[in-house]
Amino acid sequence: MPNTYNDMFMKVRRDLKEANIEGFGLEARLLVSAAADKTREEFARDMKLYVNRGFEEKVDALLARRLAGEPLAYIIGSWEFYGIPIEVTRDVLIPRIDTEVLVSQAIAMAKWLPAGSRVLDLCCGSGCVGLAIAKNVPQVKVVLADVSPEAMKVSRANVVLNKLTSRVTCAVVDAKRSPPYSLLGEFDLIVCNPPYIPTEDVAWLDDTVRSFEPILALDGGEDGLDFYRIIVAEWKKILKPDGALLFECGIGQAADVVDILITNDLTRVIRCKDTLGIDRVVVGQFDK
Repeated sequence: MPNTYNDMFMKVRRDLKEANIEGFGLEARLLVSAAADKTREEFARDMKLYVNRGFEEKVDALLARRLAGEPLAYIIGSWEFYGIPIEVTRDVLIPRIDTEVLVSQAIAMAKWLPAGSRVLDLCCGSGCVGLAIAKNVPQVKVVLADVSPEAMKVSRANVVLNKLTSRVTCAVVDAKRSPPYSLLGEFDLIVCNPPYIPTEDVAWLDDTVRSFEPILALDGGEDGLDFYRIIVAEWKKILKPDGALLFECGIGQAADVVDILITNDLTRVIRCKDTLGIDRVVVGQFDK
């Protein structure tokens, strides 16, 4: 007798559980739904329908990738971040809940800006940060910028996916160089989740990160602070008067990032904690 969608879900669920994968139930549902190209609602509706052998083989192939350690987001090609859908490929980092602290702080500040104000998401990767800001603050315009042309392809796809083409644009830009003013103009806010893993620590990252996510988006130099130093020193030049820089930082890095901001004449520097009480975001304003 042929299997149903529910049979395939239970099989994948069992195999993921036996492999000690956390969230095996949710992952099984997402994986089988992706194989069927169905939304969660459509999948729940069709659970009792029978599937063909070709579909079973497709599910088995996706399951094999997951059991080999590949992150689920890359397998299904999308992830949810701050309530919006984000397409992901191995050219960009998978959006993480830690980064929602950066988005929340940026949204809180952006809501006070006048219509037409501009926000730059530097080192944007998938564009998840800038797109979440644009989705929640309709009066601002957002530029997504990254040095990787492949990442920018993903960002552009996500702009279209989230129907934000009227307010969000993309630019291939190197954050470690002086900003091209003629291309970008000035901004009220610059938000950035830069590479911040110290070079020596990259080799010790979890294999699901080191083997699948782009090293270019992880390696922050010898002490993990290279991008902060360059961006603060160079990119503050394109902040409007009283504009602000907002950074995500790694565990234990906030104090150093604060020092970098203060050394470069930024004021009203604050730290924002994540849900675990870790200083995750640092904000500074530039009084021209």
